Amino acid sequence: MTTPQDLFLVSLDIPREQPVEQGDLSLALAGAELVDLLAARALTVVDGRIVPGAVPATGDRLLDEAGAALVRAEPYETAEDWLWRRGQGLATAYRDALEADGQLTGKRRHWLALRDKDDPQADTPARRHAADRWWSHEPVLAGLASTLGIPDDRPPAPEPDDESVVAVLVAVGNAVTELEAVRERRRIENVAFDNIWRAP
Repeated sequence: MTTPQDLFLVSLDIPREQPVEQGDLSLALAGAELVDLLAARALTVVDGRIVPGAVPATGDRLLDEAGAALVRAEPYETAEDWLWRRGQGLATAYRDALEADGQLTGKRRHWLALRDKDDPQADTPARRHAADRWWSHEPVLAGLASTLGIPDDRPPAPEPDDESVVAVLVAVGNAVTELEAVRERRRIENVAFDNIWRAP
């Protein structure tokens, strides 16, 4: 399983009052892809820009697509530009891929039940893997989940050791904050527009 897949499943299965915004999730999934491509040595991040390496063959279709989509001409692409470009519709793409692989099927249960590895009724292998990674408090998954506002009562996970990974997490945080600011501006504009029409 990949970090984007784990993040997608965590976003579904951790109970919260409001679902994760699809735009926010798409940005975070694009960031998760960068993290996995960093681990595969398919790229490095230098001064905030993504410097591609060899085209990876990870065995995961969406991750391979991400590696093939890296800009390979200088001055290369910033991490934030990548998030906006790659992130378009990415949440839907991961949902469709997981559904096609049968990883979203099975009896839906409370997330805490997935901690019991001996429970044969626990959801799919993908959900169990995501649950194991979540409960291990793995720093990258925890950091991405925190950016999405996914609740976690535990103390914050330690920061990743890799500076490039930290740079990606910061870029995701900035992009999600920017998207929320755009939503807020639209809400204000819509309220103002409604008030104009309702005015006597």
